[in-house]
Amino acid sequence: MNNRQLFLSHLAQTTDFPLMIEIEKAEGIYMYGPEGKEYMDLISGIGVSNVGHRHPKVLEAIQNQLDKYLHLMVYGEYVQSPQVQLAKALCETLPSHLDNVYFVNSGSEAVEGALKLAKRYTNRREIISCVNAYHGSSHGSLSVGGNEIFKRAYRPLLPGIKNVVYGSFQQLDEITENTAAFIVETIQGEAGIMVACSEYFKALRRKCDETGTLLILDEIQAGFGRTGKFWAFEHFGIVPDILVCAKGMGGGMPIGAFIANKDVMGAFKNNPLLGHITTFGGHPVSAAASLATIKVIQEEKLLEQVETKANLFKKLLVHPKIRSIHNKGLMMAVEFESFEVLKPIIDRAIENGVITDWFLFCDDAMRIAPPLIITEEEIEKACGVILEAIEGR
Repeated sequence: MNNRQLFLSHLAQTTDFPLMIEIEKAEGIYMYGPEGKEYMDLISGIGVSNVGHRHPKVLEAIQNQLDKYLHLMVYGEYVQSPQVQLAKALCETLPSHLDNVYFVNSGSEAVEGALKLAKRYTNRREIISCVNAYHGSSHGSLSVGGNEIFKRAYRPLLPGIKNVVYGSFQQLDEITENTAAFIVETIQGEAGIMVACSEYFKALRRKCDETGTLLILDEIQAGFGRTGKFWAFEHFGIVPDILVCAKGMGGGMPIGAFIANKDVMGAFKNNPLLGHITTFGGHPVSAAASLATIKVIQEEKLLEQVETKANLFKKLLVHPKIRSIHNKGLMMAVEFESFEVLKPIIDRAIENGVITDWFLFCDDAMRIAPPLIITEEEIEKACGVILEAIEGR
């Protein structure tokens, strides 16, 4: 049996229609099939490969760590240089209020930890999240998701969850002294790149302060330079109580984190002790890769290039079938009339070597979130392929 047959026979499937693209190698913004077919990755593996596939400095960090040690002990017991140096580097990108990092393996796990921490610290049980939010697929993270289609088959989920409309000033009154946390994507991703205004975030911050509610910002997709700032909340003049990150954090390696004040994070140490446990969280190889990723973003000045590159996409992607483009930096949604119009365009673009996608809760919009290292020439090439796909070629 070949790999495609083995894939269908033995690998758990998530749909009846997987893409079935076979990849043998990846480099930079490109992936390559067995026969050498080249694919331009315009979605970064869904927000993961922010510094591109197999960045040389990330590979070097991984190799150096492989020569030292792999897993040693469950998280939080041994002093491991990759974890310690990564935590320090992360805190240096953040306001001083956020000075304590808990490493996990993924975005869903980071959300789970953040929710537990908020409930434990406040001794409250109610959590508020937003309509069309996506925070992950495990039971707790699914509970605070905002789309019933994905939730109904798995109920009962966590009790005490309220959904409000992202960006709604009026519904901020739902936050009360009973609310442990308000969890929100700084930029709503799977809703199709929805961006609330600064005034909303400032009002949200005030309401959380007034009620003693912890504000959790989910930057699993929006963090690590995707929007042109290292953290998306920097655009809005606020600071969260707990910050959640993953995806673009690891340079292609699995890692996530939730970050809070040391006093807040200390709630996990007593009653009970070991209030949150992970075996592989902050794996030394992933931590080394993540530290290298931060250095690449900073040293190659990728943040400074994001807005120019996003504007070039918007300048080039002009067609009567494109209704609008909304974005925050290189986190972009290109809107069409319907999924029925969009899906053949995506399929033709893939056939012609450019990989895009749609959004879970916005299937009439094309997802564009390329590696931040993409060049202007590559943007021009990619947009040419997309425009040809729109024309049916």
